[in-house]
Order: sequence, then C-alpha cells, then structure tokens
Amino acid sequence: MPRTKKKKSKGGQHGNMQPFSDEDASIETLSHCSSYSDTASVAEEGGEASEDAALEDFQYKLKGFIDSTVDKSAKTRQGALDGLKTAMATRILYEFISERRMTITDSIERCLKKGKGEEQRAAASLACLLCIQLGSGIESEEVFKTLKLIFKNILADGSANIQARQAVATSLGLCTLVAEDDILDVHATMECFENLFTRSYARMDGTCPLISPQASQLHTNALLSWALLLTICTANQLKDVLRKHLPKLPRLLESDDVNMRIAAGETIALLFELARDMDAEFEFDDWDELCDKLNALATDCNKHRAKTDKRKQRSVFRDVLRAVEESDFQPETIRFGTERMIIDSWVRKRTYDAFREFVGSGMNYHLQANEFIRDVFELGPPMLVDSATMKAMKISRFERHLHNSAAFKARTKARSKFRDKRVDVGEF
Repeated sequence: MPRTKKKKSKGGQHGNMQPFSDEDASIETLSHCSSYSDTASVAEEGGEASEDAALEDFQYKLKGFIDSTVDKSAKTRQGALDGLKTAMATRILYEFISERRMTITDSIERCLKKGKGEEQRAAASLACLLCIQLGSGIESEEVFKTLKLIFKNILADGSANIQARQAVATSLGLCTLVAEDDILDVHATMECFENLFTRSYARMDGTCPLISPQASQLHTNALLSWALLLTICTANQLKDVLRKHLPKLPRLLESDDVNMRIAAGETIALLFELARDMDAEFEFDDWDELCDKLNALATDCNKHRAKTDKRKQRSVFRDVLRAVEESDFQPETIRFGTERMIIDSWVRKRTYDAFREFVGSGMNYHLQANEFIRDVFELGPPMLVDSATMKAMKISRFERHLHNSAAFKARTKARSKFRDKRVDVGEF
C-alpha cells in the first residue's frame, strides 16, 4: 500500500487526526501476532484492561475518521480515507464496520462523485477493503449495488481523472469477485474491462498504438481485473473468451510497457490452464508462434530495456512458457502463523495477488483471521484468533458469517461445476 502522509490535516472537528502510518500498521499487526502466544501472560498481569482501553481508543479514532470523510477540506477527507484503509488492511473489524456499513458506503459514494484524483483513488480502494471485511453475502452485495454504476461510469469516462480510473479498474474487479450475485453481471463487467485493454492490442502489421504510460497502466489494471473474473466464469463464457480473445491477447506481448507484457503473459497462462481444466486435449492453432514469442521474452536481451525490467520479465515468462508448453506451474508456499498455503495454480495466484493488492503487508494476518479470505482459499475456520477478534465474535456475527459463507460457497460451487473436467463442454 502507498505510504500515508504524516502531516496534520486542517479543518473539521477531527482535522487533527492523522492517518495510520506504515509504522502504526506494523505495530498493530505485531501486537496481534504476539497476542496469539502471550494471551495468558497478558491476562495474568492485568493487561486485559489495558487492551480494552486500547481497543476503545482505536475505535474512537476510527469513528473520527468516518466523521472526517464528510469534512469540507479535501485534505482531511483524504487523510480519513487513508486511515480507514490502513485500519481495514491490518485489523479484522467486522462488527464495528457492519454497524456502520451504510454510513461508510455513503461516504465512499460521495468521495467518488465529488472528489478529485487521489481522493477518488482512496475511496475506490476503501470500497474494496469494505467488501473484504464484510465477506461474500448480503451486506457486501448491498455495498456493491450502491457503488457499481459509479465505478463503471468513472471507468468509461475518458475525461475522468486517470488515477481514479486506474484505481476503479482494480477495485471493480475484486468487488465483483466478492460481492456480485449475478454471473451475467460478471460478464457485463468483463466487457467494460475488454473495452479498455483491447486498445493496447498491437496492430496486424506489428506496430503498437501510441498510448501514454498512464493510459497503459489503466489498460493493465483492466486486464488483470478481467483475468481475475475469468476464474469464476462458467464454461460457456470461457469458451467465448477463448474463441474471441486468446488469438488476440498475444498482441499485448508487443507492448512497450513491461507491466502490460507481464500481465498479458500471466493472463495467457491462466487461460491455457482454464482451457485444459475443461478439456485436457485443448489445442491452440497458433501455439508454435505463441511459444516463439514467449521464449523470446523469456530470453530478452534488448539493450534498450532497463536491466530490472528484463530480469523481472525473463523470470515471469520462463514460468509462462512452461505453463503453455508443459501445463506446469511452479508452486509457491505462503507461511502465516503456524499455517502454510501453497499457491499451486495460475487461478490461485491471480486470486492471491488480487487480495494482496489491497491488504498489502496485512495479507498474512488476514489469511489467519479473516473468515471470508480463508473460505476463498479453503483454509477452514481460523485456527488462532487474537483476543480482540474473539471479543468481536458475538453470536449475531457468527450467524451472519454462516449465512455469508454458505452464500459464497453455493455461488462458487454453482460456477465451478461448469468447469469440472467431467463435464462435457463440447468443442472450442
């Protein structure tokens, strides 16, 4: 996550409040992790009372941020949004947020409509973190229904602030994954992303369109969100994508932007994985030509490219080439607390990277304690939860979680069964 400013903002009742800094975030996360093993000793030393006081102070600060999101000062609103973002990225705040869901949603909507640039960017990211906190269920669905049209309008508006459009391109993808309850609407959102990243396709003669670096980043973000939504598409939708886009996606490998080339390569690898999940005998007409392009990028020695770009590109495209040629994926182990999770597919990698984009250094904590994220990665109920989170787990919250979890699992099951290898999906 971007480093938040530490200067005091002016204006408003809570204008003297500062956003959480990276140092604050690390202290909060550290305190959670240490409390797993030290809860007993803390209680013995009377630390429970001080912990209650700290929690009360923390919530008071959050209430101040929520109030400040409607301040007249843009700087104060910006600081409040950043403060809420960092808090949601580093703490489990379900009960607190659930009680104030509509207020926070209204603030996000107002900042998206009336704010400029950085304020819109922060509001878009906060919307995504709000959905991550609420999980997949009626609460996040209502948040998303309020904001979805605003997101799409900003994304499609060529006169809107480019930074806001970049942020919305990323947030809309993950919000759709978490909170969209209609698979047809998922497809409609994917078309919004297609309208952007296809503008970066190289022309048939091999020349690339002239695109500014900022526009290229917008197209890259749109492509990555589109790829994320591929992971929940039905078989019929995937067949359409394979027919329409797989022959054209290699044109993005010609881009001058290294981030676009890498995003395109990873998306191609993801599509091959999904296609082979449906049909182990899947074949691509231009397979030899594609492999030649991927091999060239995996061994790129062009002097006009930066060394760091070439090193990063070669590493990624070695993996992409192996995926296309051999259906192979290099697994990665993520360790958090006493647990570990293996990233063993392009689907899981794209999903993990999407969540990490928003929670940043708090990802390991969310993998331990966020029930929704644990559902997504099939990790089961939290094994260890800090005392503050335990106190927040009231019966009412537990019942809502069961409903949200059931809704998420039912939705995932309904979508996944279309991609089961045993399902006859016909010819591509």
